[in-house]
Amino acid sequence: MTDTPLLHVDMDAFYASVALRERPDLVDQPVVVGGSGRGVVLAANYVARTYGIRSALPMTRVRRLCPHVVVLEPDYATFSTVSASVMETFREVTPQVEAISLDEAFLDVRGSLRRLGTPREIAERLRSTIHDEQGITCSVGVAASVSVAKLASRRAKPDGVVVVRPSEVTSFLHPLDVGELWGVGASTQALLHRFGLVTVGDVAHTPLDTLQRAVGVHLGRELHRLAWGTDRGELVPRAGPHEPERSMGADETFARDTDDREVVVRELLRLAARVTGRMRSAGVAGRTVTLKVRFADFTTITRSRTLPEATDVTVEVHRTVTRLYDALGLQRARLRLVGVRVEGLVPRTTVHHQLELGEPERGWAEADRAVDRAARRFGSSAVRPASLVRRR
Repeated sequence: MTDTPLLHVDMDAFYASVALRERPDLVDQPVVVGGSGRGVVLAANYVARTYGIRSALPMTRVRRLCPHVVVLEPDYATFSTVSASVMETFREVTPQVEAISLDEAFLDVRGSLRRLGTPREIAERLRSTIHDEQGITCSVGVAASVSVAKLASRRAKPDGVVVVRPSEVTSFLHPLDVGELWGVGASTQALLHRFGLVTVGDVAHTPLDTLQRAVGVHLGRELHRLAWGTDRGELVPRAGPHEPERSMGADETFARDTDDREVVVRELLRLAARVTGRMRSAGVAGRTVTLKVRFADFTTITRSRTLPEATDVTVEVHRTVTRLYDALGLQRARLRLVGVRVEGLVPRTTVHHQLELGEPERGWAEADRAVDRAARRFGSSAVRPASLVRRR
């Protein structure tokens, strides 16, 4: 399946799904996230959609369609935090991530196939990880071009995977209405319909020069490519337009909920090592260290501490998140997930550590870099903290 290296991952009803994590009692009820009064719908869960409720619909019309709908206020801080975690999950699979919004991105996984399996297997892995770590679902389209992957993820909703091989592109695309093509809005759809071009197949089999005379040179060329699924197959890695301040982080869901401090602290060390290793590879350091804790009931809290100077040292980040964890006093609270994030990243070259009186010139920072060199030469498991050598 190396002929379908592009994934389009789209969160299912993202804003509503995140909001419902804290209100499991509302899962089977019609729920929308958005402003009250004369506001509009930001997102609707799938129950609400059966009433004809969609994003951007005025709340006054929502009330007429479904008088008993539940309206939840948007929590943008939580949305941004979840989005950042999801994007980090993508980048753990591949650095080739093109985020196009807060809740969706394209991934080029051709460099990850030997390590993680086929594109379908990678898609299933992402779905499982996001569900376990974030408590929400996503749908994944797998194809050779971005537009076909985008349409495939739409067909996969909710919570599924659809793979479209190059040999299946025409049978997949051509029966669709032209309005389903990515980027074709209502006005372009109406224009094409006026010319008798109703399906994608109609557009595909119209001579290019005829199509360009009808809708214009640029649009005609683009529609022709979309109709044959021959639009771009390369990504432009970038962060999403609404992604929060640059940060790096990692989460881990325990196999079983745990209240064992030793298990939690050891996992925090593993996550701190993973995060700081990526930071050193990227040549950045950060001052704000954040701990995320998710309880067995999916309630999630975060705690942060800003250090005197930016760091990329594993021991310093681990020490900070451990202190944050201990300060919570969670001796009997069973945890489902923990996460470590470092924020406020700056180029490492701009950070100058001031040695304290009696402090050795070489310390944990140099040890980390020695570990990095060993890992690059002998593999990531060559050197690791002693407490991570044998995990319970």
